[in-house]
Amino acid sequence: MSENKGCSCCGNIVDLSMTSKDINKCPICKQEGKKVKNTTVRHLVKEEYELSVGSANYYICMNENCDTVYYSENNEVVFCKEQIKVPIWFKKDAEPQYACYCSEVTIDQVKEAVRSKGARKMKDVLAITGAMRNSNCEIKNPLGVCCHEAIQQAIDEAFAE
Repeated sequence: MSENKGCSCCGNIVDLSMTSKDINKCPICKQEGKKVKNTTVRHLVKEEYELSVGSANYYICMNENCDTVYYSENNEVVFCKEQIKVPIWFKKDAEPQYACYCSEVTIDQVKEAVRSKGARKMKDVLAITGAMRNSNCEIKNPLGVCCHEAIQQAIDEAFAE
């Protein structure tokens, strides 16, 4: 991650840095994952898997090519893409690729706001797309954090293209 602190749509400054206690390796691909709250996992697994979540701590596999999404700290419980209610934007073949899950704004919509509608800054993109208006990031965003960083990344990519 590029910056350690970010503005939160929920009105707080969030610490986006990862420490060693926040990282655990995926039991399938052995890549690093990022810690995610149990409540996030509970809300995003399909209904038939909710009881399997239990009370464990979870990690999200950050490898775009791995079908694993969430895995428990002890690696005993693993949820793959097909067991999750929403597409995980950074995973291969995700469709749609949401930048903001709460308002269902896609990466393409963010880029379009920059390319065709004159958006130059985050506030412009938010006004045009409606991103970050319906904040409930902890249970709607697969990382359980504010989408600010994903939106900024899409803005940066649009300028670079």
